[in-house]
Amino acid sequence: MIGGGPAGLAAAIAARKRGLSVIVADGAQPPLDKACGEGLMPDGLAALQALGLQLPLAESYPFCGVRFLSAALSAEAPFPGSGCGRAVRRIILHRFMIESAEQAGVEFLWRTPVTGISPTSVHLGKSTVRSRWIVGADGMHSRVRRWARLEKSSLPGLRFAFRRHYRVAPWTDHMEVYWGHRCQGYAVGVSTEQVCVALASHDPNLRLEDGLPHLPRLRERLAACEPVSMERGAITGNRRLRRVWRGNVALIGDAAGTVDAITGEGLGLAFRQAVALAHCLESGDLAPYQLAHRRLMLRPLMMARLMLMLDGRPRLQHPTLQLFQKCPQIFRRLLALHVGALPASRFVHDGLSLGSGC
Repeated sequence: MIGGGPAGLAAAIAARKRGLSVIVADGAQPPLDKACGEGLMPDGLAALQALGLQLPLAESYPFCGVRFLSAALSAEAPFPGSGCGRAVRRIILHRFMIESAEQAGVEFLWRTPVTGISPTSVHLGKSTVRSRWIVGADGMHSRVRRWARLEKSSLPGLRFAFRRHYRVAPWTDHMEVYWGHRCQGYAVGVSTEQVCVALASHDPNLRLEDGLPHLPRLRERLAACEPVSMERGAITGNRRLRRVWRGNVALIGDAAGTVDAITGEGLGLAFRQAVALAHCLESGDLAPYQLAHRRLMLRPLMMARLMLMLDGRPRLQHPTLQLFQKCPQIFRRLLALHVGALPASRFVHDGLSLGSGC
């Protein structure tokens, strides 16, 4: 496994559960942090559990639904059934997954940059590790993807995200999405005394401090709050590769294509990919992974495109939130579709018009 982030660790754990010997190589030293919203949707938690992992409850924080807010409107929906998501600091999640991988028997080569691959080996500077399978989990700018000649993809529409934590008790049990003219803001409690706040826009220079004035309700919440982490930035967007494997090389996580962070599905998607990939590694045939990967990407990509229709369109944001307020069942069903509790075919069959109750 080339890359020791959550995607690489998930693939390593899944492969070990299938009886494969696994080495993870990464040029960095853990714990690895990254700008992300830090919320796992209920389906993301289920994907983590499919790997045999239970997120530590004492080091994470629950949220039971999603709330959309604009300058004057708000609408919310709970997750289907009794489902809840959980938010966890990225460095805590990374530490937990490393410990789980070590217990599963994964070998680690930290601070060991990978310098190239060949059909049977991974090159680590002057040394070489022979490998039957090579998995690229090295992120959006994957070198493994380039080495394996898997670069062809749809042209991504990039956005720029910045994240910081604030010392404040969570004011809601929902993940909140704040809609503005130039940007979106996201807030979710990650502990009893910290909230993770992120901002995303098409402007690489629009940092948190500059973006909050465009989100007055979020700015008011944070007015007297102390930042407790440095601001981190990342690039996000939808990108779908034509192929995610070639020969004995497969890609996973952001290396294999991305969905915009607005969905909150990046981690859950990587966990589901890990289970599918491990099955193919065990069987000795990577071809089915392409089909599984395409199927897993469908719903998150569809929901990302749907949500991004509101991006930078206040004339669409206002009537959409008004509709969600007037017909909360529409928002509930969209959220159920988002987390995989409602099949797309059922949603399309029933339609958005749910009767005279609206």
